[in-house]
Amino acid sequence: MQRARTDTQKDERKEAICKAAVTLFKRSGYEHVSFNGIASEAKFTKSNMYRYFSSKEEIFLTIFADLFQDWQKDYIKRLKAFKPNENIHTFALNWTNSFLQYPKFLDLTPLLFLSLEKNSSYEQLLKFKTSSKHLLYEIACEISRIYPNLQGEKAFKLLNLCYAVTSNFWSANSQNEALKEIYSQVEFKDMKPDFDRDLIEAIKIIVKGINTH
Repeated sequence: MQRARTDTQKDERKEAICKAAVTLFKRSGYEHVSFNGIASEAKFTKSNMYRYFSSKEEIFLTIFADLFQDWQKDYIKRLKAFKPNENIHTFALNWTNSFLQYPKFLDLTPLLFLSLEKNSSYEQLLKFKTSSKHLLYEIACEISRIYPNLQGEKAFKLLNLCYAVTSNFWSANSQNEALKEIYSQVEFKDMKPDFDRDLIEAIKIIVKGINTH
């Protein structure tokens, strides 16, 4: 593969690497994907890969940061349409629908909590956390406008809890064939996860709980 000469070519190479990584992360899980595996999937040599990324963690954080920013911009627009003391069910439904618009972001969110933050370097995490904090602050400000009782720390607490349940429920929604067969049986039907329904109810409980303390 010839070396990329222009910024456009470099961006295309980075995009190809990220696309290959997303495919592997979803197929095999973060823990089972290697830097070499991503290189092979993207049809790059390992030495070529190092021209664009230093590690698997950097690739993941680049992908996740871009998806997070896209979701955040969309969600901010949704929140700005809300009036003060918006109906909590409407808020919960809006949160759920905003994530469903970004399935790749949903797929990678559980990996961030379960794997990446245990393996990334201090420098990588500091850069990511700094960027994330700025984006979350903008959301927190809108939440405080909508629910005046949720100022500062409470708004951030709401966001942390909402992200946690979103990540857990999305993971539970991914079922292998054995689980699907079990949940199809009458005696286990009530135990079958329903992402939309479960997340909406959980968000409502979280907002009510924090709003009353």
